[in-house]
Amino acid sequence: MWIFIYITFITFNIVAFIVPKRISKIEIYATCFFAYAYGLTTDMVFDLHYNLYGYFQPGFQWLSLLGIILYFPSINVLFLNYYPSEKRIFKKGLYILCWSIFSILFEWISLQTEFFYHNGWKLLYSGLLYPIIFFTLVINMRFVQRINK
Repeated sequence: MWIFIYITFITFNIVAFIVPKRISKIEIYATCFFAYAYGLTTDMVFDLHYNLYGYFQPGFQWLSLLGIILYFPSINVLFLNYYPSEKRIFKKGLYILCWSIFSILFEWISLQTEFFYHNGWKLLYSGLLYPIIFFTLVINMRFVQRINK
């Protein structure tokens, strides 16, 4: 059943590739590498060190690395490309909240397909962390934009 997750990852990548871009190529490049490193670091700590969750089964698997490579950059592009940076804080917060809800639902689906497992971790913890993760992506984007000027 986890093949569904990879089909979804490929779909995310196709969509991220074809949508009209509101952010520059250098912003995409820099923020994708940050998202990949951020996601991989977080997963190494929570999965491999604390064994709170993981992909497929405990320990390293090549298929889980492939999932990380396919997932984090594509979601980063889709999230940041449409982030309402010129809108009021309420719209920005609502945007992050919507992406956080999407992420919780996608995590739940990943659990159902056995692509992802929890070992002491709860969806509630993810729900508390997703807004912080998305806000961190925004902060990194602003940093990249400042460097690029």
